[in-house]
Amino acid sequence: MSAVLAAASVAVAPAQAAVASTPGEDSFYTPPSSLNGRPGDVIRSRSSVFTLAPIIKTPYPGVKSWQVMYQTQSGTGEPIAVTGTVLVPTKAWTGGGDRPLVSYGVGTRGLGDDCAPSYTMSQGTDYEGLFITSALSQGWAVAITDMQGLGTPGMHTYEVGKVQGRAVLDMARAALKLEGTGLNARTPVGLMGYSQGGTSVGWAAQLAGSYAPELNLKGVAAGGVPADLIAVADHLDGNMALAFAFMAAVGFDAAYPELNLEGYLNDRGRQLLQKAQDVCLTSIDGVTTLIDTAFDDIADYVTTNPLETEVWRNRLNEHRLGSVRPDVPVLQYQGRIDNIIPYGQAATLRQDWCRLGANLTWRPDPIGTHVTGMVAYLPQATSFLADRFAGRPTSGNC
Repeated sequence: MSAVLAAASVAVAPAQAAVASTPGEDSFYTPPSSLNGRPGDVIRSRSSVFTLAPIIKTPYPGVKSWQVMYQTQSGTGEPIAVTGTVLVPTKAWTGGGDRPLVSYGVGTRGLGDDCAPSYTMSQGTDYEGLFITSALSQGWAVAITDMQGLGTPGMHTYEVGKVQGRAVLDMARAALKLEGTGLNARTPVGLMGYSQGGTSVGWAAQLAGSYAPELNLKGVAAGGVPADLIAVADHLDGNMALAFAFMAAVGFDAAYPELNLEGYLNDRGRQLLQKAQDVCLTSIDGVTTLIDTAFDDIADYVTTNPLETEVWRNRLNEHRLGSVRPDVPVLQYQGRIDNIIPYGQAATLRQDWCRLGANLTWRPDPIGTHVTGMVAYLPQATSFLADRFAGRPTSGNC
């Protein structure tokens, strides 16, 4: 998919210098030695380039871009610094009220620092670049978190839902505080994300009422949501995309070191762990890792399956979506024949949220796979959030 998006790159504005250094070579991504602020506080920021042109890196026209470092929380509640990007159209907002902001949860990137969206968007290599421009074309500002461990030091806490959800909410807080954006405390906020991003915004929807009640949250669009990671891992065992289950295991081990993932691995598993730590999904190494692990079993990489242990199952179940009612309208989209994120656990999430009284619009796609579903989700998500920003009511279809 990244090659398709790269081919659609445009070159219609004067070129500017894009960020040349990778995150590992760029001091911007190194947090201060201590954090004394609050979640959502901006630690540092700088002007940046958002581009869809990987060769000439022409800035996307009509958009002002910043890279930011801001404060959020780890899985154990400790203050951490993460990075992200804020994009604001330069054209004046002509809709009613204040310009809306979308806090956008990205899909799976990988575990390496070079996968950080703030870096890939500055290089024209981000596979969701056109999805982000779809929101910008509505006149909305867009904020995109890198999440914990992408760009910044430490391993990415991949699919640790509460951590991702807080990062999405704190990214919105940081965008509202960033000077020069024209955003403010009244700004209407929407959340949008697919796949890993669906987990992120799903958790943000559940956490918002208690964690960030001051946000003027209007709606949430979540697609292809990995809501129950045990069910997802069972589905991926022996599947073409087993690597995603392994990445989630690495992410949980990073968030909760007592899980001791390495203690469960055999020699082949330790080799994969070493290789995966710097891999980005759209790189050559990422593609070969997906191919090399395709249709393998979890048992091929472990001496004992951690999914069969109480300590692992307890941690994974702590991050199972569906136990808290979102306070704002939610669109949940799911492909019926999704080959990566199983339909059944998404349908269960819908039932759980509906049982709690959520204002939920459920849109299953009878022919949607994981990739085709992502494309089909975009116009539905955009339309849903546009209606919420316009103040149009919805009662869902629970």
